[in-house]
Amino acid sequence: MAVRGRFGRRLLGIAASFLLVATCLLPALLPQAARAQDAAADQPNPALSNEACLGCHGQQGFGQLDAAHAAEPGSPPKVLTDRFLGSVHGQRQCVECHTNITKLPHEKVTVQVSCVNCHRDLLETAKEDNKPDTIAKLGGVVQMIDRYMKSIHAQPSSDDQSHTNATCYNCHDAHYVYPKGSPNFNYWRLSLPYTCGACHTQELAEYKTSVHGKEALLNGNAKAAVCSDCHTGHDIQDVSLDSTQLQIVKNCGSCHTEQFKSYVGTYHGQVNTLGFTFTAKCFNCHGSHTIQRVDNPASTVFPANRLKTCQNCHTNATAGFVTFQPHANDHDFARYPYTWVASKFMLGLLGGTFLFFWTHSALWYFRELRDHQQNKSRPHVRAEALTANGGQPVVYYQRWPAIWRIAHLGFALTVIMLVFTGMTLFYANTEWAPVISHAFGGPRVTGVVHRVFATAFVAIFFWHLAYVTLRIGRNWKTFRWFGPDSLIPSLSDLYDLIAMGKWFFGFAPKPQLDRWTYWEKFDYWAPFWGVTIIGVSGAMLWFKELTATYLPGWVFNVATIFHGEEAVLAAGFLFTVHFFNNHWRPDKFPLDIVMFTGKMTLEEFKHEHHVEYDRLVKSGELSKYLVDAPSQPLTRASKILGFTLMACGLILLAMVVNGFTDHLLMG
Repeated sequence: MAVRGRFGRRLLGIAASFLLVATCLLPALLPQAARAQDAAADQPNPALSNEACLGCHGQQGFGQLDAAHAAEPGSPPKVLTDRFLGSVHGQRQCVECHTNITKLPHEKVTVQVSCVNCHRDLLETAKEDNKPDTIAKLGGVVQMIDRYMKSIHAQPSSDDQSHTNATCYNCHDAHYVYPKGSPNFNYWRLSLPYTCGACHTQELAEYKTSVHGKEALLNGNAKAAVCSDCHTGHDIQDVSLDSTQLQIVKNCGSCHTEQFKSYVGTYHGQVNTLGFTFTAKCFNCHGSHTIQRVDNPASTVFPANRLKTCQNCHTNATAGFVTFQPHANDHDFARYPYTWVASKFMLGLLGGTFLFFWTHSALWYFRELRDHQQNKSRPHVRAEALTANGGQPVVYYQRWPAIWRIAHLGFALTVIMLVFTGMTLFYANTEWAPVISHAFGGPRVTGVVHRVFATAFVAIFFWHLAYVTLRIGRNWKTFRWFGPDSLIPSLSDLYDLIAMGKWFFGFAPKPQLDRWTYWEKFDYWAPFWGVTIIGVSGAMLWFKELTATYLPGWVFNVATIFHGEEAVLAAGFLFTVHFFNNHWRPDKFPLDIVMFTGKMTLEEFKHEHHVEYDRLVKSGELSKYLVDAPSQPLTRASKILGFTLMACGLILLAMVVNGFTDHLLMG
């Protein structure tokens, strides 16, 4: 009895241990068992195997009434066995897609295939089974499905609201889906126009006559553009939408890379790059489905047809438009010599100007900073010169009258707005340009603003010329053209430049300068060059029809280069060299407000213009220019205005540098 009791207890312990192990493992085993049962339940009926299906659908002539007649629409489809087995679906069972077929032979059935749900379910299964390669492959397919679901093809048909415009198997023959690089992929690609043409019959007829259609359908050129290259494969939208037209232009550029790069450098392309479509796009000039080679007389851009094509947008276009070069570039001298020369000239001008003046500024900064570190004080002002207004001490000199200060402020504001609006178009490919353009309301509005401020700038410039002419005219007999009051460069400016160079390197003390320094004269005369180049080129681009009446079309290419690059030169010079000369060098940092108050301390006047100071003291005329200090409100307002304008200039400088660098890197 004792033996039996011990045996029973052991048996009970073993049973309990087994029960414990089963209890622990059961939760882990149940999901796998459940999935196994589900998988078994989902397995197609062996009687409905592919071999059985292809036994009929794979037969030669299946679905045809006789050998002389093709299968009628709606008749059972014939499946090419070898091609099907080589497709991505070749390893799957037919009834996995055709789920409404449950027996063989079967009656005529309606195609009820859910490509979307099937691929999504397969992806979820691959994730559960942790199959990275399958997940990557199916993930790409599901991404295309998601894009398709937002396309016009996935929307309900206007004729039959129960059906979409086109479902997956309308475009992809489900029996012959091939991955890129596979032997049969090109066969599917070259047959795609006929697939699309099943619905878009008129477009197919036109495409057959085009250079793209002839290359693809007649010559079998797999690189020729087919429907999906222009309209995309899964993101197709209504072609009347701006977003669709913009995408088509980009798609053109994916094949015609050089032509696209040159196109985006034109006004047409810049507006397009900003996200607007009111200017000419590729298909506006070359056509859509009937594109021909340029040398084909049927081409819309054939020389004899160009004027008519241009007049679709430019109703008053003249003969000069015909010779406009929309794809001119600056690296092909043989084809575009004028563009090449203009580009290289402007790049040389920019490089030479900045190299000289930035070097000048750097040397000046380090020399002046060293003088400060060595505690070299400014010249002492004699007290006897500081009397005016009844003998009271005065320490300020009236440097600028109100009329000059107003003109300077007008120039500053117009230049800032011209650079702001102009660079937005000129560097349309930057990230900030579309944001600014949309904030303005589009390139049309930006263009109007740009022209308004351009007109104001030119008006101020010519007002200044009239003012100077009248002043010189009133003092014609006594005015000295190369005297101290004249802004005309002279040999003394060259001597001052050489003397400054010696001071930069410590070979001589800082030179004593007169009323107008050589850098101030350069600042004065530079706008004459800038206004001429920017103004004339801008007017040519503004009044296109008038320009093309008298000049050939290639002048638009040259004018665009001069207008944009000269603007870059002006902005770069003003916001670096001009700012340094007047605000950033150690003697002036961080801001000089004399151009806003009109007044500078007498000590500063003597330090900056010692020769003029001595001349006024000797002639006894200094007292005529001595004034009270500017009021606190004026000083405060001048500082706020000065720092605001400087901040605007630095922001614009950053934009220009970003755009120019991007332009150089992109070629």
